[in-house]
Amino acid sequence: MTIKIPGEIPAAIPEKMRAISIGEDNSPASLTLTEHNTPRPDTYEILVKIGAAGVNRGDCYQRMGFYPPPPGASEIMGLEFAGTVVACGSDVTRWQPGARIAGLVAGGGYAEYGVVHEDHALEIPENMSFTDAAALPETIYTVWANVFELGGLVAGETLLIHGGSSGIGTTAIQMAKHYGAIVATTAGTDEKCDFCEKLGADLAINYKNTDFEAAIDTLTEGKGVNLILDMVGGSYFQRNISAAARGGRIVNIAHLEGARAEIDMLPVMLKNLILTGSTLRARPIPEKTRLTGIIREKIWPLAGKEIKPIVDTVFPLGEAGAAQSLMETSQHIGKIILDCEV
Repeated sequence: MTIKIPGEIPAAIPEKMRAISIGEDNSPASLTLTEHNTPRPDTYEILVKIGAAGVNRGDCYQRMGFYPPPPGASEIMGLEFAGTVVACGSDVTRWQPGARIAGLVAGGGYAEYGVVHEDHALEIPENMSFTDAAALPETIYTVWANVFELGGLVAGETLLIHGGSSGIGTTAIQMAKHYGAIVATTAGTDEKCDFCEKLGADLAINYKNTDFEAAIDTLTEGKGVNLILDMVGGSYFQRNISAAARGGRIVNIAHLEGARAEIDMLPVMLKNLILTGSTLRARPIPEKTRLTGIIREKIWPLAGKEIKPIVDTVFPLGEAGAAQSLMETSQHIGKIILDCEV
């Protein structure tokens, strides 16, 4: 059995901090700043003074009671943050106080201080702000794990991204284009479609006035797309099957339209399709460490250059409810960020 040894906290760091708590009715308006104990870093963790935290759909689901943190994770919402290292666990070797990092966590981002495993943090580029850096970890990890590993995307293949103007969508466009894919996206307004195309998408389809299956058929000359990254679910399950090429892969990472659907499996069999999906939050430490190593080598050097953080709106930490309300309207383009220093 591994015994975790808490790290020492310098006297200048307060024993209490402000963090967001969820109220009784689980509504966005119920989110309030309350006093919490400042976390202490375990053996391989670093304590970070958080500068900014990303807002993700999973945070909204946690608020509503549908996405509880995994065992051992902080009950505070927040799956990614950026800030300054202020203390280290007893066996930390990678970081020293003063380092500027962006981290992937299973909880704890909506706060003034947070802890992250030393192997799940990435050094922030010199000229990048905390608000920009906090927009990247969850999206980059999700896209790499689902598009490139689970989905097996390679140069020359065609990728369809549903929700192309979302935080994950805007990152997926940039990463897929960097690796030589042909990219199609769906989005809900002409403005969002224009943004996706300016970001690099070869085709952006306004799903409110255009049948994406027909548009994909035209784009691929009837062959279909090799890979679909879907965050919609519901009625899109069967439509994705229709839009997929023979030997295609369909990866589901969210279900905004519902997680249940009745589908016709015959075309799945005839096309030899793979239907799969994954989540990131509950993956074990070694798996996240492996992903971080790959991202540190292959993707992070591109951060702020070929892969730009797309930030729609920045809210003060105390306005987390307003941030999640905006998230639930789906009117934003890119990421919504909490400024944890105001």
